[in-house]
Amino acid sequence: MPLSRKEIDRLLRLVSLTEDAEINCEQCLSLVAEFAEQKLHGKSIHEGLQAVGQHLSVCDECRAEYEALRDTLVDMERGRDE
Repeated sequence: MPLSRKEIDRLLRLVSLTEDAEINCEQCLSLVAEFAEQKLHGKSIHEGLQAVGQHLSVCDECRAEYEALRDTLVDMERGRDE
């Protein structure tokens, strides 16, 4: 079955984002809480966490986990401010 144009474009985008050294989903998810905290507080992402950002740019499943965690952290921050 041939790929659709949309699927081809997505694959090309993912290939273009590939880095020489990447982490897998397990490694990403073990660091995603720290990454979310840093992003939430506007802190710069240190080199060890940059691989998490890279992984999130190409992995829909891990990005969904990150977004759920980020939303929870935002809600918690709002609750403290009230």
